[in-house]
Amino acid sequence: MTYLIGVAVLGVIAIFFLWFRDIRLFLATIRPGYRRAAYRGVLYSALALVGFFFTIYGDELIGLGLILAALYLQGRITREQVWTGESTIERFFGSCGCKKDKGTKEK
Repeated sequence: MTYLIGVAVLGVIAIFFLWFRDIRLFLATIRPGYRRAAYRGVLYSALALVGFFFTIYGDELIGLGLILAALYLQGRITREQVWTGESTIERFFGSCGCKKDKGTKEK
């Protein structure tokens, strides 16, 4: 067991945290960008778990590569701007001051 397993655990935790934050922001705002991010977060979380199991039972570098790929792909999703003047801690935990926009449609 090496220190790379700890790095893999932290990567998986980060991916799940970002996925849950996207879910929370989607439920708060009903914006289509966060809906897409929440749906794709399921796939990226699964990819991260596969990478974690590769790290434990197989080649550590392949597993870490899969986790880093999941982090990269999750960061490339385009989302709408929902924050105006919130602090860094509020953005970190996913709170926003906007209301649900049910009548807004994206083209």
